[in-house]
Amino acid sequence: MIRTVSRAVTLDSLMPYLGAVALIIAGSFFFPQVLSVDYLTQQLQIAAFLGLLATGATIVILLGHIDLSVPWVLTGAAILSTAMVGTGNPVLSVLAVPAALAFGALIGLINGMGVAILRIPSMVWTLAVNSMLLGLAVLNTGGFNPRGESSPLMVAMASGDVLGLPLSFLIWIAVCVGLTWVLVRTPFGRYLRSIGFNEKATFLSGVSTPSVVFAAFAIAGMCSALGGVMLAGYANQAYQSMGDPFLLPTIAAVVIGGTSILGGRGGLFGTIGGALFITLLTSILSVMQIGDAWRNIIFGAIILAMLLFQTLRKGAAQ
Repeated sequence: MIRTVSRAVTLDSLMPYLGAVALIIAGSFFFPQVLSVDYLTQQLQIAAFLGLLATGATIVILLGHIDLSVPWVLTGAAILSTAMVGTGNPVLSVLAVPAALAFGALIGLINGMGVAILRIPSMVWTLAVNSMLLGLAVLNTGGFNPRGESSPLMVAMASGDVLGLPLSFLIWIAVCVGLTWVLVRTPFGRYLRSIGFNEKATFLSGVSTPSVVFAAFAIAGMCSALGGVMLAGYANQAYQSMGDPFLLPTIAAVVIGGTSILGGRGGLFGTIGGALFITLLTSILSVMQIGDAWRNIIFGAIILAMLLFQTLRKGAAQ
């Protein structure tokens, strides 16, 4: 286990943690409450929603692909789970969370089919899937907020705590630990990174690359669905476009965490730090009353800066 952790920790993956600490210190000069336990605990809770999305996105980006269907996989899972609970049927209420995860896995498999079998660029295919999910949701709800409610389990997952730590944060970390073990200690993890470096060479070596792509997108879909379930539990409802604000921060968290957007290099340890950094940055900008437009500009600038840094570093290494 120690070897697994050590292999997951790199200099790039430590940078967002240093940035998060710097944000906390800088923010405390203007807003002393930033150092309070309640504030920091709340940030861990909120970071879990973004973190789950970024966790799935990391798996896909390690392949050298990208998943732009995150917003409506999240929203679709939230709508499905709350609608099942809203029926009042106890059986459907119990099955709400598993059904949402199955929905996420199904969309992930559809994304994998488009990328691995039809050979359509992941950016184009997943964006089209996201658009179709939006259309299906509008047809189902008539454009209004969907009816339904969150189950006690969903609320507990989003807002409960264990020994003072948010349960949502603990769930996120448990998912990351499990997937990190898979990435570091199993053939799937090796194949995933190998495809990110050179998919053709990996296929010629005898690896079933389509199977790896299918599995990666399915995992990403389930992570997005779990994030949607927990976000619905936090808000006690699902609503239209609830996932739209998460797409850019999700990608930013992955890139800031040191995962190469070109694939093959990176890991979930850095993604955790990236999600924490983005959450703290968003919170502090909100407290400073910085508008959404400027937040998007800042997120975009961060992504571009990290891509430039990775490109220059790769060129220097060669």
